[in-house]
Amino acid sequence: MGTTFPKDIMDCMKECILSIFWAKKDIIEFFEKVGCTSRELLPKNVYDGMSRNIIVDEIFKKLELRTDKGIGQFRCMVKVLTEWNYFNPYYFEDIKKLDKNTAQKNITHLKQLQEIRDYKIKQERQKRDERERKSQEIKTTINDLNNIFLNLFNGKDETNKPINLQQRGYLFEDFLRKLCLFEKIKVTEPFKITGEQIDGAIKYDGEHYIIEAKWNDKLSASNDLYQFAQKIEGKMYGRGIFISVNGFSADSVKALQMGKALRTVLIDGGDIVLATEGMYTFTEMLDKKINAAQTMGRIYVEPLNLKEKFY
Repeated sequence: MGTTFPKDIMDCMKECILSIFWAKKDIIEFFEKVGCTSRELLPKNVYDGMSRNIIVDEIFKKLELRTDKGIGQFRCMVKVLTEWNYFNPYYFEDIKKLDKNTAQKNITHLKQLQEIRDYKIKQERQKRDERERKSQEIKTTINDLNNIFLNLFNGKDETNKPINLQQRGYLFEDFLRKLCLFEKIKVTEPFKITGEQIDGAIKYDGEHYIIEAKWNDKLSASNDLYQFAQKIEGKMYGRGIFISVNGFSADSVKALQMGKALRTVLIDGGDIVLATEGMYTFTEMLDKKINAAQTMGRIYVEPLNLKEKFY
């Protein structure tokens, strides 16, 4: 559903306003009280030559033209109108410009429309949560993960069917997703942003990490790490995890460590094998590597002893 409201609710809000307030100044004051700004409201004397309906329509249009679509003001408007219980005796009883039954009927109708909208939103949220839950489910065991990973080294999928290099790359990304889900680490699917391809991201210990996964025959060189570092730099509090199955060149690691900010930790195939064999969990490995980066400035270490890996 949209961030604002369906047309029937918007129209009903207008009817409520026009059936509750008669004086134009009262209409303007209502809009001021629900958060409308000088961007939406003109000087009060400008409204003298406009009808009440036109005033309401124009303010609604200006709210919808805001970059945020006026969502805050509209939401506040619905809340105030559905809770409204004051009917000015002068306009409703003395000069009878307004009818209390009509106003109450409009308010009740707005409540009903909003209740229907809330129910639809609740249903959509439940469906979204269910889709999210299913996407995060994993029935794979640690032994399954170990077999899948070792099969990839052998150029085969988990059914022992031969695969090409491109297929291995996709299956490696899928393996990493399964490994993270096995450890109950929230993951995203690969996604693209302008000018970039992101292999995926995880949410770990309250922080979001961008993932880059490589399975090259050679050690990952400075060029790969520099490009990844640039992706990280362009994000708010960006952090990254670069996984290269066959490791990293010593020059590339040293060059990255000499940078102004260390925001990337490096993982190789050996780290992952030991995790799938139960030497430590993937989570424990991340803890140790992140700790080493944050406290010692080391981004490529042995998870067991935190010694730097250089070849």
